[in-house]
Amino acid sequence: MDIRRVVLIHPGREGRILGRGTGAPYTLMRLAALVPAEIPVEIWDENLECLDGRLQQLGPNDLVGITSKTLAIESAERMAGIAHRAGVRTVVVGGAHVTLASEDVAGWADVVVTGEAYHTWPQLIQDFIHDRLQPRYHDSTWADLAGVAPITDRVIRMMDENRRYWTPMMEITRGCPRNCSFCTAIRVSGQRMRLRPIDEVVDEIGRRGIKRFFLTDDNFGLAFRTDPAYIEALLKALAPLPLRSWTAQAEMMVSQYPDLLRLAKLAHLDKLFLGFESVNPANRRELGGKSKGQIAQYREAIKAIQAQGIGVVGLFVFGFDHDTPQTLVDTWEFVRESGLDSVSMTVLTPYPGTPFRDQLVSENRLLDRAWRYYDTAHVTFQPKSMTVAELERAYDWFCRTAYSPAQMALRGARALGRHTPTNMPSKLFSSFSTDYGYRRTYAWRHAADGRLLNAWGGDLRLNP
Repeated sequence: MDIRRVVLIHPGREGRILGRGTGAPYTLMRLAALVPAEIPVEIWDENLECLDGRLQQLGPNDLVGITSKTLAIESAERMAGIAHRAGVRTVVVGGAHVTLASEDVAGWADVVVTGEAYHTWPQLIQDFIHDRLQPRYHDSTWADLAGVAPITDRVIRMMDENRRYWTPMMEITRGCPRNCSFCTAIRVSGQRMRLRPIDEVVDEIGRRGIKRFFLTDDNFGLAFRTDPAYIEALLKALAPLPLRSWTAQAEMMVSQYPDLLRLAKLAHLDKLFLGFESVNPANRRELGGKSKGQIAQYREAIKAIQAQGIGVVGLFVFGFDHDTPQTLVDTWEFVRESGLDSVSMTVLTPYPGTPFRDQLVSENRLLDRAWRYYDTAHVTFQPKSMTVAELERAYDWFCRTAYSPAQMALRGARALGRHTPTNMPSKLFSSFSTDYGYRRTYAWRHAADGRLLNAWGGDLRLNP
């Protein structure tokens, strides 16, 4: 079959902020780079524009690929329907949700792709051209990251990231040896830490012309322990680059490596997102060894990292079996006095393929909620130690308190104050942007329920 073009689609929800998207669809950029140079390729991002009109212009010789997280899979289905009505014969659907729950899309996707697709995507394109498409492609190997899908100059020019997006995405490691009961990481990216060659990382940063980035790595900080020599070499390679800042996800054990943290600061690392997860020690079994709910240890880790000039964003999850509304009060007290630079509080979410979801199904505690509510801001299951209403009420109370303008200003000013006067102008955006992003995530809870996006104010107390 003659192929007119490959169209890769990213269903969005965040939209634009001051005219730009929050971050470019990094996975699609790498998949687009695998399309042969003689075949036109386009990436459509719903965060930048409504795609309905463009979808209606597709035809039978267009190969359409859609990647989607769980919360946007219904949007992906709607887009596939529009494409089919326009005459498209082949809609390929992949991504994290499909890998975890392929049967959920089998009824409306022409081709289902599970796994990382670095090997199967090029084969699928050739199968489309030669009229031998299979209904399912599964990449069963955790590919070595050396030489895998480097972003081409064609894709870099097409995306125009520095003009159209606020924060470019980047990957350096993949996988996480932890096994948190609620996390999809090892089910999507594997339990073995994989490392990109450092020269490929440096080359990509240079060719993309990016000055700041967010690492999509599942647990970059764990490599401080598993591969310290690699991390040292990486940080030394990043130090001379003209970067302004970058951020990464980690866990509190990185505080035990002051020498690497000093190198990280010299390499322009701005802040670490630390998965504390819970202040309730009774939840330690669900946390996969990453955290134990020991507040004293949390304080020490924060202080040690900030002492090296690196900010700390605290990540917390609420709704474990031993949590009660009081857990949120305790969490806020910790956040308030700990000196955290930013904070994320999310509702525990039973994603497909996780042991936590299996537990809820076996206990008949899963609520009948559409996938769009799987956004970590909605309750999708019956908690064990409180009612659904109590969990919602406590979560709302925490977010309205933590993301009030006064608290956001306080944390942002504290973060900005750790920088020298010379660096303050370049750090102004990053000092406040993380809290603002989490505030928007929480606000989607009200937008999805038909209320105002910025639903603030009011004294929402825990006790009825």
